[in-house]
Amino acid sequence: MEQKDKYIRFDWAVKRLLRNKANFGVLEGFLTVLLGEPIRIVEILESEGNQQHENEKFNRVDIKARNSKDEIIIVEVQNTREIYYLERILFGVAKAITEHIELGELYSQVKKVYSISILYFDIGKGNDYLYHGQNSFVGVHTGDFLEVTTKEKDAIVRKLPAEIFPEYFLIRVNEFNKVAVTPLEEWIEYLKTGIIRPDTKAPGLEEARRKLIYYNMDRAEQLAYDEHINAVMIQNDVLSTAAEEGRQEGREEGREEGRREGRQEGRQEGLEQGKQEKNIENARTMKSLNISFEVIHQVTGLPIKDIEGL
Repeated sequence: MEQKDKYIRFDWAVKRLLRNKANFGVLEGFLTVLLGEPIRIVEILESEGNQQHENEKFNRVDIKARNSKDEIIIVEVQNTREIYYLERILFGVAKAITEHIELGELYSQVKKVYSISILYFDIGKGNDYLYHGQNSFVGVHTGDFLEVTTKEKDAIVRKLPAEIFPEYFLIRVNEFNKVAVTPLEEWIEYLKTGIIRPDTKAPGLEEARRKLIYYNMDRAEQLAYDEHINAVMIQNDVLSTAAEEGRQEGREEGREEGRREGRQEGRQEGLEQGKQEKNIENARTMKSLNISFEVIHQVTGLPIKDIEGL
């Protein structure tokens, strides 16, 4: 790869670059490919997730935008596992809906919301790298889809619930293991590897090749970006190591179970103490990397109040 062809990771671009109107084309291209229709961003909306505090860098990096159809689009990049992730994106969508309707307005002013999650962790079982969910009402006995009829300005309008209810996209980046052929696959390839093909025609990626070049940043921005990438790699290594140690300890404890009878109680206490000390050591390491207390609790099992006191 030539020097000029080193591209910025998408999570960093979302946090630092894509909120700039001059760079809307990159985000518009991605959304156009994903949603299957031309998307034009009108403005970037502020939300709690837009904050750029250092201690948030391992959690979601999101962007909330309004498109030309007056719909709300939420894009989140999640680098680490979160226990109640589905509940959180549901809450985020509900909050976006209520934030954008004034007290006393008609329900017709409720905005359609798209929630797009770019995930760099294993959220669960499944063979695909892209999952899509939306609301529909299906006849329990007939299997047909309900179509709601309303009257607007003396005209009868028929709507499917999916035209109004939120839609959710979960992109499991690490599950993408194929040769990119379609524009969507080229985008997923970039999300996973940072590689953009020189001859790409995928909407948004052509512009990304011009605007998301690492060597176009000044030295201070490059150093900040390098620190971010290094921290993400260390964090992933710490989490992977802690998880593997937990599995190994579980296997050892299982083998020990058959020989445990007759051993002195003090030996068992020593094993537990050693395990606890290892968990505390891992917790201190992850805390120094600004990993969220919830993730540390999930990996080590330590109570959050104990983690706060380390």
